[in-house]
Amino acid sequence: MNKNIPFAVLLLLFTLSFAQAQEKTEEKISNNWFEKIHLGGYMQVRYNGLFQTNPELGCEQCDEAWGGEENSFSIRRLRFKIYGQIHPRVFFYFQPDFSKSVTGAHHVGKLKDAYVDLGLDKDNKFRLRVGQSKVPFGYENLQSSSQRLPLDRDDAINSGMKDERDLGIFFYWATKEKRNLMKKLKKDGMKHSGDFGVFALGIYNGQTANHPDQNGKFHVVPRFSLPIEVGSQVIEPGIQAYSGKFVLLESSPELNIRDQKEFTDQRAAASFVLYPQPFGIQAEYMIGQGPEFNKQSQKIEVQKLQGGYVTFSYIAGEFIPFTRLQYYDGGKKHELDARSYTVKELELGLEWQLNEAFELVAMYTFSNRRYEDFQLQDNQQAGSLLRLQAQLNF
Repeated sequence: MNKNIPFAVLLLLFTLSFAQAQEKTEEKISNNWFEKIHLGGYMQVRYNGLFQTNPELGCEQCDEAWGGEENSFSIRRLRFKIYGQIHPRVFFYFQPDFSKSVTGAHHVGKLKDAYVDLGLDKDNKFRLRVGQSKVPFGYENLQSSSQRLPLDRDDAINSGMKDERDLGIFFYWATKEKRNLMKKLKKDGMKHSGDFGVFALGIYNGQTANHPDQNGKFHVVPRFSLPIEVGSQVIEPGIQAYSGKFVLLESSPELNIRDQKEFTDQRAAASFVLYPQPFGIQAEYMIGQGPEFNKQSQKIEVQKLQGGYVTFSYIAGEFIPFTRLQYYDGGKKHELDARSYTVKELELGLEWQLNEAFELVAMYTFSNRRYEDFQLQDNQQAGSLLRLQAQLNF
């Protein structure tokens, strides 16, 4: 029997009983509920081929158009979001992405988010999120790609959560004052991660977005992240962790692991953000254990992993110069044979916000990456390149 099932039942009983205890006199749902539905989205067009010194250098989880002899323009993201507070206690969010590649076909639609938030009190300080959504682990993971300064998420935190999403139930809590502060940070262009509460607790399938559960065992994730006003500045320290059993999705047939595809998957991370007013710092570091290809034993084994990043930025009117240093040593469970990585990278970038609807990013990357699996061993690539991105917001 799944040991996580009692936890899930208790979570549901708690939230349902809590909701029943709240005031029953509420604003009735409008007959014109469809007037509360909003449309939006963004599109990112990239070119990664300028001043490329090593075409063998790439990053599968970052950008599939990075690397290779023949570089061309690519659509990195093309997302439409449909959302609305259709009831005082009910909020819904739906977001597909039309930039994916599937079996050679490009620009295929794929589900990103599909969830409902159920408010458990009249101010929605307590919320229950049901569906496919971002898992509350890491700060940069929760940032929208339309808000993040570097073109791709860091390897360390993102290695635990490809696409940042999964199907599950998540409980969020934040006071009305903190939720208003989060809204203000986002409105003021502080690159905020979005409202994922001050405290979060959830259970999810653990196989990442758009992949069915493989073992009937939930992953569990708690998170605490508190924005604090210090004079004219705002800082946000945070901690988070998750634990579960991951079933490997892709492995070389030579490894013959048909009966040993389930691996321990556990991580903990600390985050710190100094919001850019005008100078900003964003940093995270993660430790844990998970599946990783071992070249010495020619096996996939549970091994220790660690890594993190620090990003410095400065808002100078419509220009935001930034730099990020990152490091990661460990496996990537989503890739072939839980590919083994050592990443050392420096990025220097500039975001130019021409107006609310259009922005440009130029980022020069210096990268040294070792990434090895059974099919590709003794593989270490180093090089540099200039990457460009145009983004439309609507």
